Amino acid sequence: MNLYRDINLLPQFYNTVLTIGSFDGVHKGHVQVIKQIIKAAKNIDGTAVLITFYPHPQQVVQNNNKPLLLLNTPGEKYELLKQAGILNIIEVPFNTAFAALSADDYIAEFLVQKFNPKIIVVGYDHKFGNKRTGNFSLLKSNEHKYGYLVNEIPAHLLQQVTISSTKIREALLLGHIEIAETLLGYPYFFSGQVIMGNQLGRTIGYPTANLYIEDEHKLIPANAVYAVQIQWQNKLYRGMMNIGVRPTVGGTTRSIEVNIFDFTTDIYGETLIITFIKKIRNEVKFNSLSELKTQLNIDKIAALQA
Repeated sequence: MNLYRDINLLPQFYNTVLTIGSFDGVHKGHVQVIKQIIKAAKNIDGTAVLITFYPHPQQVVQNNNKPLLLLNTPGEKYELLKQAGILNIIEVPFNTAFAALSADDYIAEFLVQKFNPKIIVVGYDHKFGNKRTGNFSLLKSNEHKYGYLVNEIPAHLLQQVTISSTKIREALLLGHIEIAETLLGYPYFFSGQVIMGNQLGRTIGYPTANLYIEDEHKLIPANAVYAVQIQWQNKLYRGMMNIGVRPTVGGTTRSIEVNIFDFTTDIYGETLIITFIKKIRNEVKFNSLSELKTQLNIDKIAALQA
């Protein structure tokens, strides 16, 4: 896979077939769009190119303080796009200057000058340029002028992409892991760095690795106990994870703690990849650490059976 981050240092693409979008989640709908541009490129002996943006455009142009929750970090997204079969990804730096490009300049100075496309594949509701004034019709009206063709993503597929992204986020925020996995086409995951905690878990026989998630926009599922798979140094382990405030010990801030089964290695500072398998239960407050330990014994059995 080729990932290009400087649009002024791009190679000469031939018979370019390109599509444009955020592709957050790289779910089943996105994969169908990618298959469409790969097929179109093969038909004309050309090159399939996917254009995406960093940071996410909403982070630059939105005027509210509502946090933007994303299904993928950039690194996760690019790995998933690679798995989907796309070989050329352009990460366009999205800033106020780029956002200020008029729709006409976006076509002429960005799409045409940088990529010289033969085919552009976008949805009928695709918007671009300053104040999102550019649309599918404008792209279509410039076909003859610039020598490209605009192919529309089928309405049913476009609807699937939009609906799926919303449903996946909603499902994860409610802890509905299985629904999210069905829509994504793969289990939801995140990575985190192991940091020092209060080491309370080891006193009741369940030591945990406390995780710090660097990307503040990464969507963290609902507070609950989950059966998970842990990847560390290319090795896989089973475990269970609690996301929540730890009400039994008077916690007030949200934390992420994972208990790795049959594991005793010191991994402070290491990065773990956590893959969700199943939600076991909601986070609840117990009357004592003894009650909590009894429940953790039950949770472990459930996690191993998941």
